[in-house]
Amino acid sequence: MAKITIYQKPTCTTCRQVYNVLKESGVDFDAVNYFIEPIPKKKLKELLKKMGMKARELLRTKEQAYKTLRLAERELTDEELLDLMIEHPELIQRPIVEKGGRAILARPAERITEILSPQKTRK
Repeated sequence: MAKITIYQKPTCTTCRQVYNVLKESGVDFDAVNYFIEPIPKKKLKELLKKMGMKARELLRTKEQAYKTLRLAERELTDEELLDLMIEHPELIQRPIVEKGGRAILARPAERITEILSPQKTRK
């Protein structure tokens, strides 16, 4: 069974909810506080691919850094946005939960069931 990893900020309410669901479900998981252990750029790219998201979709648009960096007004490549996310981790939406070849942005927290339930096989 693939190990689950949650990329989170422990003071975030949604992160705490997802963390508690994982803990209560009894699954083996790792918790990464990406403010202390930054997500490497290569891993961030991998997570985006697994989530089927573009870098801009992962931005927290209400953060002060988003406004200060004027990200709404700037045309930036995914590479440039990833560099900014690594420099300013508060820009990354959270929590991100990864299991094997899948990853989700667990917002709202109830989305965690998508990772916990066995993946349906296609016929």
